[in-house]
Amino acid sequence: MSTLALTDDLVRKTRFAGLLYLVIIITGLGAELGLRGPLIDFADADAIATAILAAPGLFRLAIAADLVMALSDAGVAILLYLVFRRVAPGLALSAMVFRLIQTVLIAASLMALLAAWLVLIRAEGLSDAPLLALVFLDLHAHGYDLGLVFFGVNSLIMGLIVWRSGFIAKAFGAGLAVAGLVYLTGSGLRFFAPELSPAFLPAYGLTILAEAAFCLRLLSQRRPSGHEANRVSS
Repeated sequence: MSTLALTDDLVRKTRFAGLLYLVIIITGLGAELGLRGPLIDFADADAIATAILAAPGLFRLAIAADLVMALSDAGVAILLYLVFRRVAPGLALSAMVFRLIQTVLIAASLMALLAAWLVLIRAEGLSDAPLLALVFLDLHAHGYDLGLVFFGVNSLIMGLIVWRSGFIAKAFGAGLAVAGLVYLTGSGLRFFAPELSPAFLPAYGLTILAEAAFCLRLLSQRRPSGHEANRVSS
């Protein structure tokens, strides 16, 4: 394990990763909370069907935002590997793999959203259409949480890498590790104790804070000069 001597190329990669991370935060939260969230009430299938059919553009825009998020996530996974592979090659590769698995699972779960949409527009007259659409929407939610299991592992690994990197404060690594524990716990509750999930939701605020802080840190990265460079590379 060694600290990283920053070059102009690595600084550019770090900032680009930060930019894509910002896109992920905006599109992810926007799709889930701002666009799709107001349309979905898992307690009422008929209300969901009515809301989605009344705002088809909003529902499709949420899918598009999720797709942009997934593409950006793949980019972040690769860029962070390129930045941190000299710090810890094995850990950096592992982090990239786990994040890419998460990306694939979340992107694949978008098919469930499309299936829900197709059910509603192709079988609008069928009495069971809203219930079937609800099942697909629930499948998407579970697929998303399955992806977050792998992202939780990625966050734990990235927390360790950042902690040891020598050029990013250890607090950011600790924050990522906490976020990883929240993701793993939240997804575990979704699958094995769903009745406890609502009470755990506020904990996800920690993940938003940790990831937003790390994103801003990546965006503000600069190449050390003078004695700072000597300290980082020593």
